[in-house]
Amino acid sequence: MDKSSITKFGTAPVFFTAISTILGAILFLRFGFAVGTIGLWGVILIIVLGHMVTIPTALAISELATNKRVEGGGEYFIISRSFGLNIGATIGIALYMSQAISVAFYVIAFTEAFEPLFNWVKESYGLNLPRQVISIPAMTLLAVLILKKGANLGVKALYVVVAILFISLGLFLFGSTEYGETTSVNIFSNQLRNTNQFFVVFAIIFPAFTGMTAGVGLSGDLKDPSKSIPIGTIAATIVGLIIYVFVVLKLTSFASIEDLLNRQLVMGDIAIAGWIVVPIGLAASTISSAIGSFMVAPRTLQALALDRAFPKSNINKWIGFSRKKDGEPINASIITVIIAFFFVAMGNVNSVATIISMFFMVTYGSLCLISFLNHFGSSPSYRPSFRSRWYLSLIGFVISLWVMFKIDTLYAFLAFCFMALIYSYLDKYHKSRKGFDSLFLNTIFQLSRNMHVFVQKNVSKHPKKEWRPSVVCVSDKPTDKSKALDFLNWISYKYGFATYLHFIDGYFSKITSQQAASELSRIINNYNEISNHVYIDTIISPSYTSAISQALQIPSITGMPNNMLIFETSDDMVENEKRIIENIPLVNAGNFDLGIISNSVGKINYSKDIHLWIKSNDTENANLIILLSFIIYGHPVWKKSKIKIFDICKEGQYQETKFQMQELISNGRLPITSSNIQIIEQPENVASKTIINQKSADSALAIIGFRIDSMKHNGMEEFMGYDNLKTILFVNSHSLKVIE
Repeated sequence: MDKSSITKFGTAPVFFTAISTILGAILFLRFGFAVGTIGLWGVILIIVLGHMVTIPTALAISELATNKRVEGGGEYFIISRSFGLNIGATIGIALYMSQAISVAFYVIAFTEAFEPLFNWVKESYGLNLPRQVISIPAMTLLAVLILKKGANLGVKALYVVVAILFISLGLFLFGSTEYGETTSVNIFSNQLRNTNQFFVVFAIIFPAFTGMTAGVGLSGDLKDPSKSIPIGTIAATIVGLIIYVFVVLKLTSFASIEDLLNRQLVMGDIAIAGWIVVPIGLAASTISSAIGSFMVAPRTLQALALDRAFPKSNINKWIGFSRKKDGEPINASIITVIIAFFFVAMGNVNSVATIISMFFMVTYGSLCLISFLNHFGSSPSYRPSFRSRWYLSLIGFVISLWVMFKIDTLYAFLAFCFMALIYSYLDKYHKSRKGFDSLFLNTIFQLSRNMHVFVQKNVSKHPKKEWRPSVVCVSDKPTDKSKALDFLNWISYKYGFATYLHFIDGYFSKITSQQAASELSRIINNYNEISNHVYIDTIISPSYTSAISQALQIPSITGMPNNMLIFETSDDMVENEKRIIENIPLVNAGNFDLGIISNSVGKINYSKDIHLWIKSNDTENANLIILLSFIIYGHPVWKKSKIKIFDICKEGQYQETKFQMQELISNGRLPITSSNIQIIEQPENVASKTIINQKSADSALAIIGFRIDSMKHNGMEEFMGYDNLKTILFVNSHSLKVIE
């Protein structure tokens, strides 16, 4: 049969599946104990705290379901299509295990409805029957019915058991006791008791709240999931919340603390004909919850298989198989039956129930996080017809994590470890699958945009802020031979910002645009391998001068203006001289500092020192050189090196120059010791270049200042004659930098 012709469900099954699980075994078996232990307001506080998770999650699910078509798998489908298939499958497997074990949990709870029978057998025949005499036959009958008839029978059964459930709750709410009629209870004076037991009781109560998303698992069997999921889920959550409050008020007013603590079916003492009504209601609630979980769990497992979450294609194909006559995930249902039978046979899943709660909390937190990130990311494709609020989703996410660790830190840790192992395997098995890139990229885009605008506004209001480099470099050299990229990486690692523009000579066209895109992709891929902090792009221009002109005008990636331009020397010194000298006026016009990286052969030996060459009559360059050296030195590659300062002064000015330099280093709190400062008196007939060649022949990097007027007079000779040096950075400061 064509799957499209199979009967689809409306909104009612979503509501009934959710409400039957919300009003389940915990309500009948544990709410009395909770009220007796921590009092009315303690339980009300638990209900409020629990719904601070479930309500944001219900709203998040409703929002996500109305943004795009939700297919089979419910919560898993939403998470996997937002966080990526690997992370989605990790959470999906945990979610499926929770749903499958929940079947066993509810079947075991179903046996508690037969407590009067167990007590009668014990009193009459002295036999202490194990609960499995009821739970295993019940599980067998449930499995046969679901496997044979499928979801259609499950939905029909839901209508019956939900009707019984509401009748039972109605008779309870209208019931009375002698205690209630003779004792005056002021609910407003009811005190919060045993506060140290609050989260112990919360752990017992919380599984009741997890039923809120039960109906979402039917997404693949719904006519209109974008309509049915929001209405059914939100309605069930609100109705459940109201009934919880009324049940707690009724228990407080009509039962003593002793009865609440000692009588598991204390609701039967209050309800009209409670001796039979409450056990029937408990049976109805537990079996309906089991049916709901039994309907949802196989569909989650099938969706995982269809996304190839498991190691072998044959396994995925077998699990993902749907029965032709009704579209039932028959093989996934068989696996669910096996898991459920295993835990039913154990007879007690109390410890596992806490793990179940952990995985549900992870699921809820993930759904709230997805909603929050979509709000914050503001993607144009995110246009749900139903909208929650970003702060509600954020609250749901934060409380989910907090409550996990408050319930049981060890179980929370084990849950995360279990999921980490699953993700590690899936990531290794499906290496080609991407993670949550697009979802987080939208968030990063918005954060980046807002920060840029914020920085720009504040820079314009406070223009005299401390200086830090925001560097641009335009280069046509092959990136594997570019020293400029290394320099930019040192600058931008911790204190500065850098943009590298690979120059492509030509006019902008379809061909050059494709060339630029290909070149950019190649450069980024090459530098993904290393710790790169440089923003890389390409620039197409008919000349190097026009490229420089464009580069000087582009906005900085930080929101603050660019303030330094870097040239890189090439092998063709004649052409290089022409290009640099021609573009000096452009750099000056933009009030930019200027740097020129000399070409050197071989790798830099980072264990060698950084040498700074300062002239006493060039204070503007001196401060820039010192600041740049401190910023470069912050990169980890220089951790074995030292900064050494050489100050060339005229004869007779040694002491004065030494004092000024020591004061500058001390006031600027720079990591340079006095032993690494050398004042050199320049003999009258010895050129500065001769001294520099002698002292810095063994340096890894030499930073030397130059003046624009001197360069205009000497041309490229200004930068030549340093034959003993390896790598040189020549710098010119447009204005004095204050070292504070």
